[in-house]
Amino acid sequence: MERKLRNRVLIFLLVAGIVAFVLVRMSGRQPVAKISAMTPKRQNIVSSISSNGKVEPISPYSIRAQLDTFVDHVHVSEGQNVKKGQLLVELNVKDAAAQLAQAKSKLLRAEDDLRAAKAGGRADEASRVNGDLAKAQADLARLQKNHDSLERLLAEGAATKDELAANELAITKMQAEVNRLTAVKQEFERHVNLDSSQGELSVQQEKSDVASLEDKVRQGRITAPVDGTLYALPVKRGDFVKVGDLIAELADLHKVRVRAFIDEPELGALESGQPVKITWDALPNRVWQGQTEVIPKQVVPRNSRSVGELLCSVDNSKLDLLPNTNVNVRINSKERLNVMAIPRGAVERVGGQNFVFVVKRGGGVNKDTLERRPIQVGIADATNYEVVSGLQQGEIVALPGDADFRDGMAVKIVNMDTSNLKGGSDAGL
Repeated sequence: MERKLRNRVLIFLLVAGIVAFVLVRMSGRQPVAKISAMTPKRQNIVSSISSNGKVEPISPYSIRAQLDTFVDHVHVSEGQNVKKGQLLVELNVKDAAAQLAQAKSKLLRAEDDLRAAKAGGRADEASRVNGDLAKAQADLARLQKNHDSLERLLAEGAATKDELAANELAITKMQAEVNRLTAVKQEFERHVNLDSSQGELSVQQEKSDVASLEDKVRQGRITAPVDGTLYALPVKRGDFVKVGDLIAELADLHKVRVRAFIDEPELGALESGQPVKITWDALPNRVWQGQTEVIPKQVVPRNSRSVGELLCSVDNSKLDLLPNTNVNVRINSKERLNVMAIPRGAVERVGGQNFVFVVKRGGGVNKDTLERRPIQVGIADATNYEVVSGLQQGEIVALPGDADFRDGMAVKIVNMDTSNLKGGSDAGL
């Protein structure tokens, strides 16, 4: 009994469905999709590129330690504005100062030795050598004169042969002494010439040592090379620093640049001189203006991205942007004024062709249908496309919703959207 009742219910439902279908067909009415639509409006569109970047000083100065030592005094603080020549940090240079004093003393001795060598040797030694040789030569001349006199006296019988022989022996000895002293003088002069050459080298070496130590002593007093802001000061009193360690960094921060990291697909839209807006999360209500300067010439990996590094100049007249901070970058690459625009969501792209669905009015209730219309688009901002061709002013464009659109589809407009497009040059920014 229950089975027969169930079968009767099923048959009744089937018949009811068939009757409803036939009635609908006979009345010519089909289910109609309810949609939202809009009429394209004219507005300004700015195509922009958004990315991240890092602030850099344009002309930074890095001051590094030139010797291994301790920090004695720090006279400034990080973030302070300083003047050229202002004392920043003092390093301990006591050892270098002591070595400098010794080097100067050695230089004085070397210069004194050089002057003596160029003057023919030290006066006392030169006088002794020359005096001994002159005396021996005088004694030899005297003995030669006595030899001549003794020969005359011997001929006259007034002198003996023994006296003449003794004089000749004295002449021989004195001649040997003269030869020896002449050799001593020659050796002395050779040493003087050698000492002069070596003395010049020694003086040059000592001067070099003195200059090097004077430079080290000067490096102990670290001063500002230019006017600017001291944006990095990683040392404090008592720290030990080694050669090459960073002492301070400073620059004129009125003009800084931002190194923006632009993804590879967007590099083609970049040109020099494009306006740039910089924002920083630490000061969310501030915007800094700038412009593109150096366009990337290569692509480099950065984390998981492939980017070009774009350099942008930025006005930092209030010194709010600090070096090495991470900022947000927006580049206005192209701008179109008073162009027809439609929402990006209304445009579909298939096989490289862009198209929209235009609502064609049927002139009666539920007579509106969709027409699949190819269009050509220009630039885009965050929400809208510029329409180059394919649409006329006043035509109605269907907006995406729950229904899947198709050409010739019957629709009913339940919401005409007039708020999705807004005029103004900042649209989409």
